[in-house]
Amino acid sequence: MQANMWRGTGEEMKISGSKKVVGTLLSITLLLSVGMSPFSVTTAEALSVSENTSSTNYTYEQDPVPKVIKKMSPSVVGIIGKTPGGNTQSGEDRYNLTHGTGVIFKSDGWIITNAHVVDGYTGITVVTADNKTYKAKKVFSDTISDIALVKINAKSLTPAKFAKSSRSAQVGEKVIAIGTPVYFTLRNSATVGVVSGLDRSVDSSYRLIQTDTAINPGNSGGPLVNLKGEVIGINSMKFSGLEVENMGFSIPTETVQYVTSHLLKYGEVKRAGLGLALEESWSAIVGLPSDDPLTVTKVLSAQAKKAGIKEDDVLYSINGKRVYSVVDINEMLKDFMPEAKVNVLMQSDGDIVNRTLTLSSENKTDAIAAIAATGEEQ
Repeated sequence: MQANMWRGTGEEMKISGSKKVVGTLLSITLLLSVGMSPFSVTTAEALSVSENTSSTNYTYEQDPVPKVIKKMSPSVVGIIGKTPGGNTQSGEDRYNLTHGTGVIFKSDGWIITNAHVVDGYTGITVVTADNKTYKAKKVFSDTISDIALVKINAKSLTPAKFAKSSRSAQVGEKVIAIGTPVYFTLRNSATVGVVSGLDRSVDSSYRLIQTDTAINPGNSGGPLVNLKGEVIGINSMKFSGLEVENMGFSIPTETVQYVTSHLLKYGEVKRAGLGLALEESWSAIVGLPSDDPLTVTKVLSAQAKKAGIKEDDVLYSINGKRVYSVVDINEMLKDFMPEAKVNVLMQSDGDIVNRTLTLSSENKTDAIAAIAATGEEQ
């Protein structure tokens, strides 16, 4: 026990940089480990050990997390608005509010958040990290991806740096979530965790990043940040339950970039679709490894009918790439616009056939243009 006590003291002294004392303490520790009395050692012998160990270099690496949070926080905002169906004449309705988080996308006032943070709410207000308040002037919302853009009248904001791809993220990599959990007064709260998984297909039209970073109500729409200070995802959902812990999910930057580019250019997402209702195999639905194709349950578009596709046909691949789930198809079709042509490999009436299919427009985007300030008390 004495040896351990001394070793601990020696380590503390190493941090303070007192190398000669450290050397002496280390020599005493060594003597104790072989059963000798430390008090039988001469000063010269102790100093000799000190000289032999004094060349050791000790490096203290500062935790990068506080620096990343400090850099990212000016780009994170709180978003608050009135819940649908409230009675604005009621005195108590002034507290009938809901809130979330957003990330500054462009310096001229464009902010990224979740669609479910802003959909249906009135009197939407944005509060920046320096406590300035702005009314939302425009909101463009895509419910399929759960991404929305909010426009405020502001200049010289600090936009966040977005990673070009979330594919560089690794499972186990440390990440930070910044947001407005539970209470609006807790804006710019930070939690730290790791990337738990990539390419997750969970209750979403697109693949998600899984993280054990604490994502609480109000964190929705906030950034998931790597230690380079880059946004790799927008926090969107979490699993909660008695036996569920630390299971949050973020929308990867690839999907964020796809949706926001459409919203800024068109005010909506011009989403291409096969024009087919498809059923996944049992294995794919439960998450088992599967090579099973998808089955056509309904032909929805005129283009698909013209291509000769029928109910109960089986879909194997699109442009030579195998697909096993609806999410696989949605991810692939992000690279296409409506009216583009693709080659589909299918089985029809027992025969393997190639068909050329013109993609249809399946635009289910909710676009809300020019939302004026209501003047309601917040």
